[in-house]
Amino acid sequence: MNRSTSIKNDEETASNGQMFSQNGKDPGGKLQKGGGKKVELGKKVTLLRGISIIVGTIIGAGIFISPKGILKHSGSVGMSLTVWIACGVLSLFGALCYAELGTCIKKSGGHYTYIMEAFGPQMAFIRLWADLIAIRPAALAVISLAFGRYILEPLFMPCTIPPMAVKLATAIGITSVVYLNSMSVTWAARIQILLTISKLAAITTIIVPGMFQLFKGETKNFENAFDLSKVQLSGMPLAFYSGMYAYAGWFYLNFVTEEVDNPEKTVPLAICISMAIVTSCYVLTNVAYYTVMSAEELLASEAVAVTFAERLLGNFSVVVPVFVALSCFGSMNGGHFALSRMFYVASREGQLPEVLSMIHVRRHTPLAAVLILYPMTILQLFVGDIYSLLNFMSFLRWLFIGVVVLGLIYLRYTKPDLPRPFKVPLFIPVVFCLTCFFMVFLSLYSDPFNTGIGFAMSLTGIPAYYIFIYFTRPRWLQKALDSFNRTMQIILEVVPADQ
Repeated sequence: MNRSTSIKNDEETASNGQMFSQNGKDPGGKLQKGGGKKVELGKKVTLLRGISIIVGTIIGAGIFISPKGILKHSGSVGMSLTVWIACGVLSLFGALCYAELGTCIKKSGGHYTYIMEAFGPQMAFIRLWADLIAIRPAALAVISLAFGRYILEPLFMPCTIPPMAVKLATAIGITSVVYLNSMSVTWAARIQILLTISKLAAITTIIVPGMFQLFKGETKNFENAFDLSKVQLSGMPLAFYSGMYAYAGWFYLNFVTEEVDNPEKTVPLAICISMAIVTSCYVLTNVAYYTVMSAEELLASEAVAVTFAERLLGNFSVVVPVFVALSCFGSMNGGHFALSRMFYVASREGQLPEVLSMIHVRRHTPLAAVLILYPMTILQLFVGDIYSLLNFMSFLRWLFIGVVVLGLIYLRYTKPDLPRPFKVPLFIPVVFCLTCFFMVFLSLYSDPFNTGIGFAMSLTGIPAYYIFIYFTRPRWLQKALDSFNRTMQIILEVVPADQ
């Protein structure tokens, strides 16, 4: 890299407000960037890979296993399909808001970066803290447990799978995802594409026979589809809550914005195409279910896709658990790929240890940032009550997403001259923001104890911010951190990224 390019990059870094003050040197003096080759995260996320990240992360185990939550709370077949469509539209609204943020704030990090830009470092750190100590390890552990359970199902069928076998298979799955993301960005992205194709193939095996049944005249379960006798208005918010949870994941491409090729065009296009694919798949899959099962039968089923396959596909139904496992693995891989970039950016901003913003000298992956969630996830897998923890924290997801979209509205007025290659009409962020805060209010109203505990846990980020970030660190603590950074840099063979 020549001198003029270096000066230009330094000026751009300063103008962007990125806190690289300690990352511009090798603190240990042990590792150098060899051969004059730039050590950085390359722009390897193309449109196809961006779509695979979003689709592959959104479509997890839910649509295959148990979509009955929406049916239960909506009260009828017609209303449940309406909720699926409405949740897809609302999720598209949120995704379009993130597309605007991703094209005007071209930094990785997702929620964390946007809250930092709009509301400052303290609010961003609280979000980071909640993610790090509980939300992300628990969420990864839960989807991984689904992977472990369903990958073993064909081997133990029809017997019950031993719980320890599930946990061991889950631990192997988590380890393989971490290893893959540590070794190569390119291979992680390629495998994500293959996994996305496999889960779309799995959905196709449900949709095509279901549509065939529909065209044959199997419509008796759609008679009186909008019978309102069982519909209760008090249940509709819970149905929307379940639906929005099923669509969650549309924001993951924003976590890797700096690695997206031509983000001004790729981010909005990938988001729009992905949401169209997911919404179509979800609605058509539910229609297919109803061609074979009545509303009562669907509510009685523990694994809707398995029941559907047993009735319509015969012996082929044995492959459904494998498809579910692959779908879960795709969600694990896409989520971990994106989340590691949030910790990478937080370290770059000075809110996590410096080593997390360093790149492996040969593989060009953020190795330390990839590894940070692994110990906590394995710990929660074997000893933690992760389902209760998810109940504590589920409302925080929508609280902070609402805060991010509120930040978009705030930036419209505080920074009107900020370049916005992609801009959504104002009513879209307003409607989505109100929806998020309504779901937060619903959580507080319906389960004040658990949500209160989750809120209290997130508030522990305030004293942590002042102890570790705001106040000047004691000399002994700073020396310990410097020693930790140097040691980990040598062990992991990572160096500060070129800027």
